[in-house]
Amino acid sequence: MTRETILFVDDEDYLRLAAEQTLNLDGLDVTCFAEAGAALIHVARDFPGILVTDIRMPGIDGLKLMAQALEIDPEFPVILVTGHGDVELAVQSMRDGAYDFLEKPFAPARLVSTVRRALDKRRLTLENRALRRKVGGRDTIEARLTGRSPLMTRLRDQIRAVAETGADVLIEGATGTGKEVAARALHRASARSGKPFVHINCAALPADLIESELFGHEAGAFPGAGRARYGKFEHGRGGTVFLDEIDAMSQPVQAKLLTAIQNRTVTRLGSNEAIDLDVRFIAASKRDLETAAARGDFRPDLLYRLNVVTLRMPTLAERREDVPRLFTHLVGEAAARYKRPTPEIPGAILTAVAARDWPGNVRELRNAADRYALGLDLDIGTSTGDAPEGRTLADRMAEHEKALIAASLAAHRGSLRETYGALGLSRKALYEKMQKHGLSREDFTPNT
Repeated sequence: MTRETILFVDDEDYLRLAAEQTLNLDGLDVTCFAEAGAALIHVARDFPGILVTDIRMPGIDGLKLMAQALEIDPEFPVILVTGHGDVELAVQSMRDGAYDFLEKPFAPARLVSTVRRALDKRRLTLENRALRRKVGGRDTIEARLTGRSPLMTRLRDQIRAVAETGADVLIEGATGTGKEVAARALHRASARSGKPFVHINCAALPADLIESELFGHEAGAFPGAGRARYGKFEHGRGGTVFLDEIDAMSQPVQAKLLTAIQNRTVTRLGSNEAIDLDVRFIAASKRDLETAAARGDFRPDLLYRLNVVTLRMPTLAERREDVPRLFTHLVGEAAARYKRPTPEIPGAILTAVAARDWPGNVRELRNAADRYALGLDLDIGTSTGDAPEGRTLADRMAEHEKALIAASLAAHRGSLRETYGALGLSRKALYEKMQKHGLSREDFTPNT
């Protein structure tokens, strides 16, 4: 159902038929149900419709149906249909989240007008959510994953494209590149943002407790299990489960994880009952999992389930032009955190920062920014390390030149006059080099 649709639930055939005819004659789409469960499966955060339900029904009554619908979406409009003796109950239900109620017998015009108002409210709610995701999501992603390099621009575009889908994601990257930051940005920009984000460090879980931690257990499942316990997967229902350092999982646990991802169910230790699991899985690894799978260290079938979409986090050495601006940003954050004035950063410091490889990536750069904000000696020196395979001297010189120009632009807040003066270049030469390296002064001007 993608059109605006009224879900009408009543166990009496003649009332369903009358409601269907009334609403159809007014040009409204309606789908009728004799019991609550059949209607509930259509309710979702992005469902473009409303629910009209009788209160008194066998099995799941209208109040329970409303409660379950509002668990899925607290802003979902529910209209209750009530008999004369249930008016007080219906009024209380409005305090509990019902949009409105209709007392039997109601005039057809009253049903139509109430439904149309509820549909207008639903339409506005969904439009506002879409706008917030489009604008707020973009701001959130850029705030968390800063950088104007082509690699970072492409990464943010990938995250925006993937966030609104239900696809599972694999994030690969070296230590300190921001895999968890990317996972949280994905969650925040998705429709699941209002639900839990459960971070699980697979390498930190004790081997003898990992299954209980992930899948939960029933009372008496093992010595010391005095009562039943939810696992972390169940805690993440409706939200996102982030499996950090997934390559640290043992093969037996990988097999159970594969079953959970395939079936979207989880079975607690000591139980045979499968529990439905509505979560999105994001996994992260600092190792190349395809290589690990080829060596037999990681299950290939689990890899294929996880890498519906694969995101690769670039190292700082791969995006040197981002380093001066990122360092400046991190120094400002650190100064605010330590309640210190933000210190000036001379061009020489930014040049040295840009020239270094930062093997610990953003995590290491953040530590250096903290030290600088506290007035401590950076003692960073420079390190170029071994040349990456296939990189020529000309490539490395071009990268170094780009980083130096970016550092000077950052130090002089995008002022071209001060930059070409500091670098000993003519204005024309600076323009040519900036064009060659894809640098723009606007990227280094404050508040751009």
